Amino acid sequence: MMKKMLAVGFIMLGVLFLGACGTDNGLRGPGNAEELSAFDQVHRMLSELQTYRAIATVEYRSNKGVNIYETVQHARITGEYRVEVTGPDHVAGAITVNNGQTIAQFNARAEGRVAVPVPETPERSEIFLTSFIRNYFASQDVSIMVADMDEGVRTVLEATIPGGHPYLAMARLWVDNATLTPVKLVIFDPEGTERIIITYHAFEMNIVLDDAIFSV
Repeated sequence: MMKKMLAVGFIMLGVLFLGACGTDNGLRGPGNAEELSAFDQVHRMLSELQTYRAIATVEYRSNKGVNIYETVQHARITGEYRVEVTGPDHVAGAITVNNGQTIAQFNARAEGRVAVPVPETPERSEIFLTSFIRNYFASQDVSIMVADMDEGVRTVLEATIPGGHPYLAMARLWVDNATLTPVKLVIFDPEGTERIIITYHAFEMNIVLDDAIFSV
């Protein structure tokens, strides 16, 4: 109940803020009751998401260039995740698994499975929608925006990324108003430069994910 009350307050703050500041890279404040209702549905979708499976392109941008990977992601809101790189071919088969206690990497194409323990890194953990959800509901300042795209209207939400990372400061999520499915997740540095772009091509939420998926 408290979260729902806070959400209503965030709606009003977001409308007032964006109404005063105008557009931001094609974004605008909700302009009618239908768009405010869509935000309420998106908010509920995020609060109820427990698991998901997605096919997504992950693009990393740095001063040295751009790296693009095709991935299959599985994740639980409780923190477990699995990401498999399916392209480009020279890195395809690389899998990282977090079972909630241990994180390990292995290559599905290699003979025999040798899992190598690795530390957690924000560059990896923040590409999951579950990380955005946790950050979103923990954020003190939440803005609500709308994007008019050729494919339809999108609700756009922001979340602050904690930890003071020099390149990962804020995340912005685009959700399709018609299907209530995520379309794109972009992570920005403190200067507002796009550093990681996750584009979703297929998304299934609240599906059963067997524990074996996250086995290390």
